[in-house]
Amino acid sequence: MSLRIGDTAPDFTAQTTQGTLNFHEWIGDSWCILFSHPKDFTPVCTTELGYMAKLKPEFDKRNTKIIGLSVDPVDNHAAWSKDIEETQGAAPNYPMIGDDKLEVAKLYDMLPAEEPGSAEGRTPADNATVRSVFLIGPDKKVKAMLVYPMTSGRDFNEVLRLLDSVQLNAKHTVATPVNWRPGDDVIIPPAVSDEEAKKKYPEGFTTIKPYLRTVKQPN
Repeated sequence: MSLRIGDTAPDFTAQTTQGTLNFHEWIGDSWCILFSHPKDFTPVCTTELGYMAKLKPEFDKRNTKIIGLSVDPVDNHAAWSKDIEETQGAAPNYPMIGDDKLEVAKLYDMLPAEEPGSAEGRTPADNATVRSVFLIGPDKKVKAMLVYPMTSGRDFNEVLRLLDSVQLNAKHTVATPVNWRPGDDVIIPPAVSDEEAKKKYPEGFTTIKPYLRTVKQPN
């Protein structure tokens, strides 16, 4: 079954670099970013994992836990972590799931459910589709998904911006326009009537079209 925005993120128990965890229990009342990798010791992923370690304080400020996944055993992750620290200046400071049996990759529809075998003997190309980012809310629902090819490094500043947008919507029921950055004006969704908007935004809002109304970002 395909995983879509709004679906409950599949729960699982897995071995990680920080011990065994149950995914939903580990998320708790936090938000979560789950990002996956096709194999350990791959060049693009090495740069990504180091950058996420540096960016972790920003996710912490947003009550968001980050967790990586790679299609290899946890022991391999530990060795890879040393390379990441050496080359990127920071080692992963968040759990990394060892998905050597392909269980989580299949559960999250990153590999076909009928895919045979385990991580052993598989190349990065075999796991090329295990390059996803899942943004999951405290309600354990998938809020957003991003998928990248192996040759394109992910922009985790964009993931952070996306998280800000999704969290703003969850708190204030607003939408964000193209290229929005925190502090920019936001959009009042069509589901909110003008009367409701007048009560919610007594300082006023701008009507560009009946379906396109903007207002200052709520605090």
